[in-house]
Amino acid sequence: MKATILTLFLITIGSALSAQVVYVTEWKSDADKVVYVSEWKSDADMVVYVTDWKSDASPDSGIWYFTEWKSDADWVIYFTEWKSDADIVIYYSEWKSDAGWQ
Repeated sequence: MKATILTLFLITIGSALSAQVVYVTEWKSDADKVVYVSEWKSDADMVVYVTDWKSDASPDSGIWYFTEWKSDADWVIYFTEWKSDADIVIYYSEWKSDAGWQ
């Protein structure tokens, strides 16, 4: 019984601490989120900072790490050219401190 509770606890903690690892797909139907990149920060739902380190990324923080492997991803995204087609509008920032939901 204790082992089951411990296992569930570790799974919960592990999923809560998982990084916001992002994989880009070529197919809209394969995506969890359809994303439009805006030129304007004021237009964005999320400001995104792209990190080179998977350990820097954190859930729903706007700090993204792009992976080459779909199986490693927390989000599978598709970039669209049309804002009206997007689930999320993002703006890329050069500053990590800007990252997050607007």
